[in-house]
Amino acid sequence: MHHPLSEPQHHAVIVGGGFAGLYAAKVLGGAPVRVTLVDKRNFHLFQPLLYQVATGGLSPGDVSAPLRATLRRYANISVLMDEVIGIDANARRVAMAGGWMEYDSLLVATGANHSYFGNDEWRVHAPGLKTLEDATDIRRRILYAFEMAEKEPDPEIRRQWLTFLIVGGGPTGVELAGALGEIANETMRHDFRLIRPEESRILLLDAGSRLLSTYAPELSEKAERSLVKLGVRTRTGVRVISIDGTGVVLQAVGGTERMPARTVLWAAGVQASPLGAILAASTAVQLDRAGRVVVQPDLTVAGYPQILVAGDLASVMQDGQPVPGVAPAAMQMGDYAARLILRRLNGQSAAAPFRYRDKGSIAVIGRASAVASILGMKIGGYPAWLGWLFIHLMYLVGFQNRLLVFIQWGFQYLTFNRGARIISPSFTPQGEAGAWPGSEKPSSGPARP
Repeated sequence: MHHPLSEPQHHAVIVGGGFAGLYAAKVLGGAPVRVTLVDKRNFHLFQPLLYQVATGGLSPGDVSAPLRATLRRYANISVLMDEVIGIDANARRVAMAGGWMEYDSLLVATGANHSYFGNDEWRVHAPGLKTLEDATDIRRRILYAFEMAEKEPDPEIRRQWLTFLIVGGGPTGVELAGALGEIANETMRHDFRLIRPEESRILLLDAGSRLLSTYAPELSEKAERSLVKLGVRTRTGVRVISIDGTGVVLQAVGGTERMPARTVLWAAGVQASPLGAILAASTAVQLDRAGRVVVQPDLTVAGYPQILVAGDLASVMQDGQPVPGVAPAAMQMGDYAARLILRRLNGQSAAAPFRYRDKGSIAVIGRASAVASILGMKIGGYPAWLGWLFIHLMYLVGFQNRLLVFIQWGFQYLTFNRGARIISPSFTPQGEAGAWPGSEKPSSGPARP
């Protein structure tokens, strides 16, 4: 078939090198289009394994792949390390720190960040887990807490250092709590002389009536039983109303209560990246409550068919339910968006609406334990964990990463050792308890223009 574009003059700009952006780029690789991928970082981050970095199981390099190396074989793709700070939809151009760039097709896939529900001051005391910086910050705080407890003479303060609160009982919260339980009960059990890490108090708090509310109730119960085995206590029906350096205040049925803890981790809410608001200002597109862009059934922006939105930034409804903000959904959207751009170049008719094919969801709860809902089957324990292991390895970008992660996991599984238990030397907390230098600035999310 004769291609209408023998010269690759159509310019497709992809903003964001996450799952959606990277999968779209791979589909457009080698096609007769000029592709520019823009990301503020020079690597693709495998977010589902961030909690492994946060708990010392993997190193940052194991869960990230340099974008240039990943896309090197496609001569039609160039990568820019820059940040998009404005969109002019009518002139078809985006503003970056280095100036304006014009596009013929634009795919915006900058993902989401954590939401503190309007209490951004909590960020200093309760980091979330969305970026590599977040993961290394959390790892520092967890390891530092054990170090502080070891040299703390006052038993009450020592107890605060050995108390870990995780806010949010979704998959991220459950995975963090499970990994923390494993560190305390197994990995660091014999590392200290004065404290007993296995006496740590790990509490998982959620405002809802049960953990993993998007899973079947019996899987929530299985998850809870597995967490209890790891020494994690769960509390549902409690809402956090304030957080400071020495603990949180909770709103429960019987009133408010203060819970002392020196380490609080946030896994509760998400909000879309600021590019959603920038896009809305330029196109008058609707945003949902979390700031996601409400797209057309083909992932385009109403009135601007050349602009597509994919991944966690897109608000897509399917059968009356929102498509979940998970990696497989982002991959499928990126793939769909790129194919839509190619269809148009070939002069083909409009594509069928985007449909997310849910192959299942898995939450891991520590060593050899997970809960999964795969193709309608509800699985728990060891088989779910094995499934999780292979699915994640399949999706890791770059063969080298897969091999490294597999070897490390095998070693960690046999020995309970977590090799990446390092507190980086450039970073020592000073001043009042819980105040971390440099943490006043949010560690992620593009700056607003």
